[in-house]
Order: sequence, then C-alpha cells, then structure tokens
Amino acid sequence: MLVCHERGEGPALVCLPGGPGRSSRYLGDLGGLTARRRLFLLDNRGTGESAAPLDPDTYAMGRMVADVEALRARLGLERMDLLGHSAAGGLALLYAARHPERIGHLVLVTPSVRPAGIEITDEQWCAQIERRADESWYESRLPDLKAWDEGDESRRPGAQPFFYSPWNETAEAHAAQFAERSAEAAERFHTDMPAAEKTRAGLAKVTAPVLVIAGERDPGPLPAHAAELAGIFPRGTSVVLPGAHYPWVTAPEAFAEAVGGFLDG
Repeated sequence: MLVCHERGEGPALVCLPGGPGRSSRYLGDLGGLTARRRLFLLDNRGTGESAAPLDPDTYAMGRMVADVEALRARLGLERMDLLGHSAAGGLALLYAARHPERIGHLVLVTPSVRPAGIEITDEQWCAQIERRADESWYESRLPDLKAWDEGDESRRPGAQPFFYSPWNETAEAHAAQFAERSAEAAERFHTDMPAAEKTRAGLAKVTAPVLVIAGERDPGPLPAHAAELAGIFPRGTSVVLPGAHYPWVTAPEAFAEAVGGFLDG
C-alpha cells in the first residue's frame, strides 16, 4: 500500500521525494508553498509509511512510474502538476516521458539528469566542490565527501554541508532530522532504467510548461546541466536559486516564489 500525505490549500501539486529511499517528510512545506498549493506528498514504495514491495526489483525507478500514474488516477486528475526532487526528479522525467499527456506543469528541483543521458563530469563536480573552500567547515568535511562518493555510506552525514548553502543551524537541523533512508530502496532505484535516447524522445513530446531548478552551489546538477535538461522540452525553462541541493530549506521565500509563480503562470 502506498501512502500519500496531503498538506496546504489550493490547486493540487503531486510531489515525489528523492534520496533515493527517503520519506516525503524531508520536503516539509516546500518553503511555504502550502500557502498556494495543496501538496500531495507521496511516500515511494518501501519508504515512510508506504509498504515495502514483495518483489524488491520493483524499487527500480522505471517500475515506480506505475505508482505515480496510479496516484494521479486515484486523485482524479486528468492532468497533474508534478514536482520531483533530486533522484525523484529522474522518476518524474520517466513519468513525463511515458505519459506526456498527463502533465499540467512539471517542476524538477535539483533533479537527477542521468535518465536524460546528461553527464556530470568529475571535473565539473570537483570545481563546484572547490567553490566552498573558503568556508570554515570545508577542510574537516572534505574527507567525508570523498569517502562517501567512493561508496562509504557511513560517511554521508559528514558530507552534508556540501549540499546546503549556507551551512547553518537551519541546514544542520534539516540534515540531521531527515537523514533516515531505506538502503534497499536506494540500492535498487537506478536499476532497470530505459535508454536515455528513448526517454529524451518522450520528453520532447511534453507540451506542458517545465521548470528545472538548480541550486547555485549544488554539486549536481550544475546550472549548465539544468539548462541542458530544460532545452529538451518544447516549453522548458531553467532557473538558478540561492542555495544548493535543498533550496527550499535555505532560501524558502525565493523557492516558493519561483515555483508558485511558475505554477500560476
């Protein structure tokens, strides 16, 4: 059974959490967006309050497209406004490619660009990381980032400052409160992914407005990647917001205005 949490008032906005493997709780009210939109926050299978599947292979991103479509039908939406964050930006891409006619507006927040075949090179990643070198925590946290990037999941908490900007009490509290994730869901999420060429062909058929959001200091996607992704869509635009991977946490007003204005436009 899949669980969807409802918050706020206004037209519906279906929200997909990333991680992968995280409960939708970390999305909160998306920087106060609940004042303008009724958020339907899906706990993906095996996360939050949603049941784990009997078949672990169905944690695959491509297989979870059916869950998003089932939620749309359950909500009775002919076309839905859809938001995906981080890894679930990739899930939203696959959904839009498979069901372009069901998209009203599409918002991709610091999304995974992998399903569209866009590569974040090591050079780009390192250059963006080094932009934080003047911050007080940089030297002590850089070994954590490198170890986590090489596969040591236990070092993830120490790497978190690189994904928030600024790294302050608000960011630290968010990172600590919502650190939990399903290891099995995370491990299998990027399996069974359609070929990028097929996904891009489907995305080119999305006639609805699309907004791709990059965080100014996010290691990935960089603003250039967000612009490249937006260019695949006939009506795609990209915007760079203050912050990093969680712009609604550290720049809530700018985030809510950008997303709310786009959805109302």
